[in-house]
Amino acid sequence: MCGIAGIIYRNGGGERQVGRDMTAMLQAMKHRGPDSTGFGLYRGTDDSYVMHVKLSEAVEEDADLEQRVQRQRDEIEARMRAAGADIQDIKGTHRTMAIVFGFDGDLKVLADAVERVRHTEVLSLGRSLEIVKDLGDAETVSDEYHLTDFKGTHAIGHARMATESDVDIANAHPYWAYPFPDVAVVHNGQLTNFHEWRRRLTRQGHRFQSDCDSEIIAVYLAEKMSQGKSLEEAMRDSLTELDGVFTYICVTEDALGVAKDMLGAKPLVLYEDDEVVALASEEIAIRQVLDREIETHDPYEGEVKVWSR
Repeated sequence: MCGIAGIIYRNGGGERQVGRDMTAMLQAMKHRGPDSTGFGLYRGTDDSYVMHVKLSEAVEEDADLEQRVQRQRDEIEARMRAAGADIQDIKGTHRTMAIVFGFDGDLKVLADAVERVRHTEVLSLGRSLEIVKDLGDAETVSDEYHLTDFKGTHAIGHARMATESDVDIANAHPYWAYPFPDVAVVHNGQLTNFHEWRRRLTRQGHRFQSDCDSEIIAVYLAEKMSQGKSLEEAMRDSLTELDGVFTYICVTEDALGVAKDMLGAKPLVLYEDDEVVALASEEIAIRQVLDREIETHDPYEGEVKVWSR
């Protein structure tokens, strides 16, 4: 079933409590997806980059895991410095790490170098985007990663109910559009031409971290934008080029957009005013973050809407 959510503040200079807001929205939809929770959080644009890296899928601690993860951390740091990254800060848990750094080179080369470290996967990379995802409900993940303290401009989130794939971090949403910085997607539905688009994008030189169709959407949109299309234009193309039943939210460094397929079967409700836009699979999620009477509506089938911060 799964639940998706997004929020973007049209003002505030990057000081909105988007981590707290997205936690509340996703927790209200826990019944739609109790297996894992993911956040795509956008801070105000910075001169530095931030990379989130998955180190392990292990749930329980053991001596060997602790030693292996420390070796991973050391090797990742060494590879980044060798590639020319100026590392400014490193933090994380036993399963993930976040690195803030300056860099003037090719981001794909850097991400590829990091992923050559065994058991390592880059979850996100950009000047604004930070993807955090793990097992458990929204409050569990938020508490572990201190997300209620995260301030920024906009965010997306996903509460996952596992159906066809494992309950693990690799299959949790959001998905970053590797290797494009600051582009991510959450998605509810299914693409029926998933394999066709995976083959096409792979032939263009893209690689994928999972077998999830949502990752295809992220890379598809980022590739379109790299060719000069706007986010809205790329999303409109997806309505005719991607087959299936889907509702998805895509975010970039300065925008948030939603698209519903031509059937419009997957639920989504929307609230917008001059200050904020909030959308989610259920209205109860939006009501968690707005302390006033609101009226929501359901975007029509085949509709694309994009908002900028």
